[in-house]
Amino acid sequence: MKIEKFENNPLLKLSFEFALLIVSYCELLEINKKDIIGRQLLKSGTSIGSNSMEAQNAESKVDFIHKLKIAAKEAEETQYWLLICSNSTNYPNCDALLLKLESLSKLLSSILSSLKKSINLK
Repeated sequence: MKIEKFENNPLLKLSFEFALLIVSYCELLEINKKDIIGRQLLKSGTSIGSNSMEAQNAESKVDFIHKLKIAAKEAEETQYWLLICSNSTNYPNCDALLLKLESLSKLLSSILSSLKKSINLK
């Protein structure tokens, strides 16, 4: 899939942009010798997009929902690590990441809610 195709899919676009921001932030953490949390944050923060991307080739609607649920769980974990950074002394500011993540989480939640209603899942 070419990067141009991300423009037509708001979830892929937003999650890819977020992943790029996470990579940059984690590089900053590494420079500041705070890479223990940075490694965890890098994994969960980029996993949101990779699971969303994987969902694009799901075998069924249920599989699609499952993959997006995993992305939503990764978003929750990412929020946890960002809140740790945000509330720790001497960590670079991550408020913009938290706001971007909130938008991404709302989009995931909206998509999941619509899909669940369409097939009567809880």
